[in-house]
Amino acid sequence: MHKIALIGAGRIGRIHARNAALHPGLHLAGIVDPMEASAQSLAQEWNSSVISLDQALSDDSIDGVIIASSTDTHLDYSLRAAAAGKAIFCEKPIDQDLARAKSAAGQLSDARLLLAFNRRFDPNFQALKQRLDSGVVGTLESLQITSNDPSPPPPSYVAVSGGLFKDMAIHDFDMARWLLGEEVVEVFAAGSCLVDPEIGKLGDVDTARTLLRTASGRLCVIANSRRSGFGYDQRIEAYASAGMVRADNVTESTVQVWGENGAAADKFQNFFLDRYAEAYRREMDHFVDILEGGKPSVGYADGVAALALAEAAAESVVVGKAVKL
Repeated sequence: MHKIALIGAGRIGRIHARNAALHPGLHLAGIVDPMEASAQSLAQEWNSSVISLDQALSDDSIDGVIIASSTDTHLDYSLRAAAAGKAIFCEKPIDQDLARAKSAAGQLSDARLLLAFNRRFDPNFQALKQRLDSGVVGTLESLQITSNDPSPPPPSYVAVSGGLFKDMAIHDFDMARWLLGEEVVEVFAAGSCLVDPEIGKLGDVDTARTLLRTASGRLCVIANSRRSGFGYDQRIEAYASAGMVRADNVTESTVQVWGENGAAADKFQNFFLDRYAEAYRREMDHFVDILEGGKPSVGYADGVAALALAEAAAESVVVGKAVKL
């Protein structure tokens, strides 16, 4: 078993703690968090220990770290963990500043770093990717990615999140790169504040449409909103030369009620931790692969590329025209 430490005992940290503690290939050896009560609570839940960051990085018996702390610590902690020779599982984004993220290339380009774009590990999206790669519908031409939250987060969260493009849409930028199979060369985005005026007061948007174009002309439209009104809305449509591949929303059950008014399905799952529960588990499986010598399937370079798209989209909203990369 590989001994690992978790840095960050908040909401996403608790998800990773559970998956790590229950994984047969891992031993959750320590919990790091400046909030002692949070660290103690999580350590007691999984029979672990509260340790300091210095202890986690200096202990040679700890093979890897999961960085689930606040976004402003991701890059610094990744650099320190890489210098200590640890395998790294880091939550997205790698940082909120593109120039700063790029400056770490010398230290992180070859690091054993898994950047947690969990949607790549979703079984539905993986199946969609496999169908595209098989050529069953011909050559990919365009994508439609829809990602809408059930309801907006509190303004206090938005204020420190980095904004819709870096916090929310960055998942979709990574999915677009993964599925398009080519780098994006041009970004055009439009954004509005239609859901919560407090988000607008913070200088952010809560509704956006982004168009990506690759050098060969492949197109991707990404639709984002902080409010769907009907659950966590996660859909992808991939249009190709001989057909389409579609991954639809996941419902709470497969039960349908049929009557004279037609068929009514169950509700869509309403929370990202439910919708992507299996993706988080598969993500942890891949971290074990990395600890055993495997290569990260999504890493530092992918984090920088997605962040570049997020910054380009935000710039496009401001200038009102396409931004070239």
